[in-house]
Amino acid sequence: MTLDRILEQDFIRVTEQAAIAAARTMGLGDRHKSDKVAVEAMREELDSLAIAGRIVIGEGERDEAPMLFIGEEVGALKGNPDGVGVDIAVDPLEGTNLCATGASNATAVLAAAERGGLLHAPDSYMQKLVVGPTAKGRLHIDAPVIENLRALAKAFARDIEDLTIVVLDRPRHEQLIADIRAAGARIRLIGDGDLSAGIAAAVRGTGVHAVLGTGGAPEGVITAAAMRCLGGEIQARLVATDEGQRSRLAALGYHDLSKIYQTEDLAPGEQILFSCSGVTDGELLRGVRFFGGGSRSHTLFMSLTRKMIRFVDTIHREDLSTPAYFDV
Repeated sequence: MTLDRILEQDFIRVTEQAAIAAARTMGLGDRHKSDKVAVEAMREELDSLAIAGRIVIGEGERDEAPMLFIGEEVGALKGNPDGVGVDIAVDPLEGTNLCATGASNATAVLAAAERGGLLHAPDSYMQKLVVGPTAKGRLHIDAPVIENLRALAKAFARDIEDLTIVVLDRPRHEQLIADIRAAGARIRLIGDGDLSAGIAAAVRGTGVHAVLGTGGAPEGVITAAAMRCLGGEIQARLVATDEGQRSRLAALGYHDLSKIYQTEDLAPGEQILFSCSGVTDGELLRGVRFFGGGSRSHTLFMSLTRKMIRFVDTIHREDLSTPAYFDV
């Protein structure tokens, strides 16, 4: 039996509970608290599942994170050779600053696969190019920006001026932003959340046509899992900003920093699952809504095995004596 048939509802619940916990802190201005409660909620739910799970993308190395650290075993059957072995990549709160300020596109995210199905990416920077199925195979991470935008425009049968490219608003992207503007495309600068932007690029109707620039490597792996389910593409390359980072990557076995990772390199699994619950409102998902006796969540769940994309709208009732509000 495939992972999705065993764990679909369980993984949906994991991201729902993390999103609800984080949403309680929305706009309070404390991103550390927002992240902490999301991590705790996600860990509690994971440990209730009948799996032998292993965190391959998490909150950092063992000495950097109290829980959901890389290599941590989770699940009620952890250490049990008869348990369902699952590699798990998590971002309990993607967009901590977004949640803390009440901005859009904060999410709780989990990707999973059979053992070995997700790359154990280092906690470093990664250059990325993300497009959806319409432009898959038409762009190259090393091509000049103008060439990629021409190819992207041709794929969408429109002018370059009609394109919208998402870029993280960082000083390191000054030249990239200048090149995109010079080509005539529009830019949406975001403060956080290039994972959510990558998913939006693979879905028609969001107004996002591609994501370019450098962000976190762990988010790149989770994006790749989503692209496998959506039919999109990510091209990526690890980036070292100084000799210290270069040495650290070499110690982890990443010696060739010129290597380009394709979608299947980052997420090679054949039983990939992806669950993403909205914390604040975004292009694809509504944020958590609260009412007197509970809350309402909105989740995107995808299965590569079943070629299935599902939007799940859930009402969580904490007090059965109060009405369930269907219009929150």
